[in-house]
Amino acid sequence: MNISIVRYLLGQILKIEAILLLFPCIVAFIFREKQGLCFLIVSAVSALLGILLAAKKPKNNVFYLKEGCVTTASSWIILSLVGCLPFYISREIPSFTNALFETVSGFTTTGASILSDIESLSKCMLFWRSFTHWIGGMGVLVFLLAIAPMAGGSNMNLMKAESTGPSVGKLVPKVRTTARILYLLYLILTIVQFLFLILGNVPVFDSICIALGTAGTGGYSIKNDGFASYSPYCIWVTGIFMVLFGVNFNFYYLFLYKKIKKALQMEEVRTYFTIILVSVLIICIFNIGNYTSFVEGLMHSFFQVASIITTTGFASIDFDQWEQVPKLILLALMFVGGCAGSTAGGIKVSRIIIFVKTVFKELLSYIHPKSIKKIQLDHKPIEHEVIRATNVYLIIFILIFLISLFFISFENKDFTTNFSAIAATLNNIGPGLSMVGPMCNFDHFSIFSKYVMIFDMLAGRLELFPLLLLFHPALWKEYFSSRKGTI
Repeated sequence: MNISIVRYLLGQILKIEAILLLFPCIVAFIFREKQGLCFLIVSAVSALLGILLAAKKPKNNVFYLKEGCVTTASSWIILSLVGCLPFYISREIPSFTNALFETVSGFTTTGASILSDIESLSKCMLFWRSFTHWIGGMGVLVFLLAIAPMAGGSNMNLMKAESTGPSVGKLVPKVRTTARILYLLYLILTIVQFLFLILGNVPVFDSICIALGTAGTGGYSIKNDGFASYSPYCIWVTGIFMVLFGVNFNFYYLFLYKKIKKALQMEEVRTYFTIILVSVLIICIFNIGNYTSFVEGLMHSFFQVASIITTTGFASIDFDQWEQVPKLILLALMFVGGCAGSTAGGIKVSRIIIFVKTVFKELLSYIHPKSIKKIQLDHKPIEHEVIRATNVYLIIFILIFLISLFFISFENKDFTTNFSAIAATLNNIGPGLSMVGPMCNFDHFSIFSKYVMIFDMLAGRLELFPLLLLFHPALWKEYFSSRKGTI
């Protein structure tokens, strides 16, 4: 394994994080908050560590998928460890475990919080919580590729390791250009939402934090009641943009380059919007008697469906008080997630489509044993490797889910709490049901359970495999063998 390139990239990541940590310092300066000093100190430490790690450039810049996975998983862990320090040093979150949980939840765009009084945090801390969503939404490694790509054409392995979905391709021949297009689209959508919120008389600071959280499909609110105190205009705008950020960014690229017909033929996107429409209609019907008007019921139904399927996790109302059918639909949407190539979490709509088509193909083989039919997506045959990877992903997902559920069950909380807590963290949703509902938090879990869920949040955001690879004995055997050979 090319450990030198991993070390070098981790150094670059730390230097980028050092720059990103300066943004909360600006917020602290504006609001005259002394907590900004904590960010300044951590930024300096991050920069120093980054300089030390990246001081010696690797002789060999070419790396394979395993190096990409190791770099990705390691960088997200390091980002979280450094990113949690301002919370801990300032004592606004006095427990290191809680500070790490909050930060991992932020970077992985989960939005599960341990805070009971969010509004007690300083403005710079509130901004940092929301900003971690925006950083983690598209991925800091994709940003690194956009500004400083690696030579040798192997940098696609880095993008594959961090990007969401069953397969990742280049929008254009060069990976660097692809990364730039993705971040440009991401930035434009964020700015557009911010402007729409400003037009609705939402305070500037609130608009910034909401836009950052929506873009990353994260879900950290800066108010204790979530979105309950915001205007219907703000709720509608945020709901619409949550849906937009859950769309495959290839869809926007095709529209940008006037390939509208091809964009509209994307089966995953059409299925995604169909699921949203059907879910909103069913939930709205069940909630007719709970609101003063049909429009209000439609608004909350749409907002919560958009929030859950895109794994954002914002809440305009305590949906834990809804009837069983709407809650069951929301629970199912937690697992579906958004589109591949979006900032949303979950299993992804494309995987669901592939899995369903695989089942139907298998059933057809029982009826017509000699029939040969290839599974297609967007009128293109899906490679066997993609189908195999999808099936393996689902199996591992279920195993991690069940093992995590078993571990946290020792606390003897009710099943709904435990089940939805793992569903919310592994799918990067945020709120669950019962004791982890939209008006509750995760602070009541033990330290052990919090670390289980920290693992789940990272595994969910990194699509399982990059994080699991760090625990594979063969990887470390190869590493120590290579080290032994150099001594």
